[in-house]
Amino acid sequence: MPQRPTTEPITIRTAKVQEIDALAHAMDRSRNYIVNQAIEQYLEANVWQMERISAGIAAAREGKVLPADDVFAAIAAKHGWSR
Repeated sequence: MPQRPTTEPITIRTAKVQEIDALAHAMDRSRNYIVNQAIEQYLEANVWQMERISAGIAAAREGKVLPADDVFAAIAAKHGWSR
């Protein structure tokens, strides 16, 4: 069985306690669960974004870029939009 990561208590200040508690109540979950889910999703999204940005910068440095007009035209063609 995989071992769960250890947790460490932290203290935060937020003006969103009522919203967190309302969501926790609606989901029949603890405040801790809601906050941990929010942190996990935030970190996942931002790690993904930073990886994509780094990959884009590397591609640009290698000259792997397209003119903006070509990109916009391809997007428009994909969605059936006129340009």
